[in-house]
Amino acid sequence: MTFTVDIHHHMLPDFFWQATNEGDNPVGGIAPPPWSLTGALDFLDEAGIDVAVTSISTPGVHTGDDAAARTLARRCNELAAQQIRDHPDRFAAFAALPLPDVDGALTELDYALDELHLDGVVLFSNARGVYLGDPRFDPLFQELQRRAAVVFIHPNASPDPAAHALGLPDSLIDFTADTTRAVAHMHYSNTFARTPDVKYVISHAGGTVPYLAGRFGIVDAMDVIPGGAERASAADTFRRLYWDTALSWTDPVLRHLRSVVGIDHVVFGTDYPYLRHDMAVDCRRQIEHSEELTDAERTAVLSGTALELMPRLAALRSAASSEA
Repeated sequence: MTFTVDIHHHMLPDFFWQATNEGDNPVGGIAPPPWSLTGALDFLDEAGIDVAVTSISTPGVHTGDDAAARTLARRCNELAAQQIRDHPDRFAAFAALPLPDVDGALTELDYALDELHLDGVVLFSNARGVYLGDPRFDPLFQELQRRAAVVFIHPNASPDPAAHALGLPDSLIDFTADTTRAVAHMHYSNTFARTPDVKYVISHAGGTVPYLAGRFGIVDAMDVIPGGAERASAADTFRRLYWDTALSWTDPVLRHLRSVVGIDHVVFGTDYPYLRHDMAVDCRRQIEHSEELTDAERTAVLSGTALELMPRLAALRSAASSEA
């Protein structure tokens, strides 16, 4: 079986969930089953996944108080590091940062990467209504560029109340739309252009970005947004980003990603534990048997590209191969 890395795998300890979500009104509208380390390991075994790169989920750690957000980020990151120490062959982790508190985020970034040795960071499409291309976040992106960090971008609920007025779960439409807002904002604010060494992984195959690639091209060609001379085209930018398959693993989606971003920039993700268990287990099998992928491309999607992003994990594949 092909060595597999799940780059979109959520860690939802009770203390995080209780601090950020209401049981009868979870962010996104769909409550996952209770999370546990044992349950996560059982899922990885059942699904045939070798390594999970954990991250917290929506809404992030900041719910209005900087001090509380810093404390919660630290607690989440130390738990992630402990899981890696206890199960070094099964876990990696993206660190939580307490945005929009930039000073707190910079402090936690240093601790998470230099002391805990986590593998990158998770950022949300907006942090309490502030989108990632906002100039207030420039000091953080300068540091991420200096480190050539891996940055996992996950959707958050839109700050616009009208976006939630349809009686539908945000995870159906608004999360994909908010991912698109963040990517567009980062592109046209030139945040991507100023951080060429950062490796960005965009959740859920980029939300609606690949489908709207033609519209991005039209906007670029019409040159209606200032700063065009300082950035690449959207088409070129999309091909340097990475895109995960969480909730987006079917052949039509893979075919679209191939044409817009290139299969060599697609990585595997499950969105555990939000996706129904049987579907989360089965999505790996569907990638394994996809007629859209060659054998080499399948290996790249399931792990090869992720191992290039996070070379530390390559040793785990070597160990797994020697044990096989």
